[in-house]
Amino acid sequence: MDIKEAILTRRSVKHYDPDHTMTKEEVRTLMEHAILSPTAFNLQHWRFINVEDKQLREEIREASYGQAQVTDSSMLLVLCADLNAWEKDPQRYWRHAPKEVQDFMLPAIEGYYTNHHQGQRDECFRSVGIAASTIMLMAKGMGYDSCPMDGFDFDKVARIINLPHDHVIVMMITIGKKLQEARPRSGQLELDEVLFTDKFPDETK
Repeated sequence: MDIKEAILTRRSVKHYDPDHTMTKEEVRTLMEHAILSPTAFNLQHWRFINVEDKQLREEIREASYGQAQVTDSSMLLVLCADLNAWEKDPQRYWRHAPKEVQDFMLPAIEGYYTNHHQGQRDECFRSVGIAASTIMLMAKGMGYDSCPMDGFDFDKVARIINLPHDHVIVMMITIGKKLQEARPRSGQLELDEVLFTDKFPDETK
């Protein structure tokens, strides 16, 4: 499947075949491509929890207001981010770069993120959001459907997955073989409502 087809046909699917299992190789292929997603300063903030344990799936389903996709999907990913990735041995993110690049980037990381708590959080959400799109498009290209989720109790899920204190949950994604087609698109805005040239239009005119 080419990238255009993947974008056009990717839909949020909520009804999955509970008997279908993804192979370990498929999961690895999917996630090896996910971690090629770009991140600011190459910090790779994302941390992914692939929930396989059936009892944990049931607990997360309860925390997700009973949504069947949590237990029926072939793969349940909790997408998290390390808020303090920037200060955890940051030279490893640039270990293959020339020394002059390292000498520039490492102080730049420290200078940007030190005492910039909102920036730390914002970058984590941006990075995970980009990775989520990569995951869903890659899954589609592999013949799977998916659904991004934020309809769950974040605090409960954090406890279930033993979320570290300096991490944050951004969303979940279910992946699997669909049993039902997604509903028709409910109403895309026209392109000229969301794309502008140079600046927003002057509302006073």
